[in-house]
Amino acid sequence: MEIVLNTVKIFPALRNRCYFCMPKTPIPVMIRLIYAFLTVVAFTSCMGSYNIEGTTDVSRLDGRMLYLKVFANSEMQNIDSCDVVHGKFHFSGSVDSARLGNVFMDDVRLMPLMLEAGNITIKIDQTGQLQLSGTPLNDSLYQFMHRYDTFQQQLAELEHKPYQGIMNGSDMQQVMKEVNEEALRINAQIDQLVTGFITENIDNALGPGIFQIVTSGYQYPEMKPWIVSIMAKATNNFKNNDYVKLYVSEAQHFQNLQNGLETMPNQAQGVAKEQAQQPGPQETPAASTGAAQ
Repeated sequence: MEIVLNTVKIFPALRNRCYFCMPKTPIPVMIRLIYAFLTVVAFTSCMGSYNIEGTTDVSRLDGRMLYLKVFANSEMQNIDSCDVVHGKFHFSGSVDSARLGNVFMDDVRLMPLMLEAGNITIKIDQTGQLQLSGTPLNDSLYQFMHRYDTFQQQLAELEHKPYQGIMNGSDMQQVMKEVNEEALRINAQIDQLVTGFITENIDNALGPGIFQIVTSGYQYPEMKPWIVSIMAKATNNFKNNDYVKLYVSEAQHFQNLQNGLETMPNQAQGVAKEQAQQPGPQETPAASTGAAQ
C-alpha cells in the first residue's frame, strides 16, 4: 500500500519556504542592506589618503612640534601634529576632497600646501626657501609661490634704491619717480599673476586656496580691485567656499564701517583671526598695492 505524507502538516515550518518562492517581506530588507553596503563602498572609494614627508635644515625647528591646520568653522583648526626629529617630520591622514592646508609652528605659519590624495614632499631650508611637490595641485601651487616670491624679492630690492641714490648723490626726485614707476609695474604683474591663477583654478581647490594665501596677509579684510574683479566672474562653487564666503562678508562689513553705513561690529573674527597668524619666511603676501597688499 502506498502511503502519501502531507509534508505541510507534518512540517509546517516548510510552508512558503520554496527556494523560488521567497516570502515578500525580506526583499525590502535585503534591498536596504544592499543599498547601505553600496553607499559605504561609494563613500570609502571617494576617500583618499595623503602622506606628507618633510625635511628641514633649520636647526631651530629640530625638536619642535609642528601642526597641520585647515580653515574650518571660521577658524584655523589642528588636524594633525608631529615632532621634528633630526630634520624630518611626517603627517598623514584621509581626505574626501582636496583643500588648502598649512604647516604651523605654534602660531607661526611656515608654509601652505594642498591636502589631496597622494605622496607630498616638502622642504624648508635655512635660507627661507620652500619646496613643495608630489601631487598635481601641489606642483601647481609651488609654481605659483615661486613666481610670487620672485616679484616680492623685486619689490624688496626697490627699497634699497633710495639709499643708493643718496650715497651716489643722485637726483632724489628722479630716483623716487623711477622707484614708484617700477613698483607700480611689479604690482601690476602680481595682480595679473594672482587673478590669472585663481581664474584658471576657480572650480578646483587651488583657486580658493590661492585666494586664502594672498588675503590672509592683509591687515584686515578688504575688497581690493582684484578681488572685486574675481568675484564678478566667480562661480557659485568658488563663492560658497567657507573661507571666501566669510572673507567677502567681513570685507563688505569693514567697507560699510568706513563709509558710515554700519556702526555695530559684525562677527569678523574668523578671517581676522586667521590673518593675525603671520606667514612664515618666503610665504606669499606682503607688498604695497593690489594683490600684493
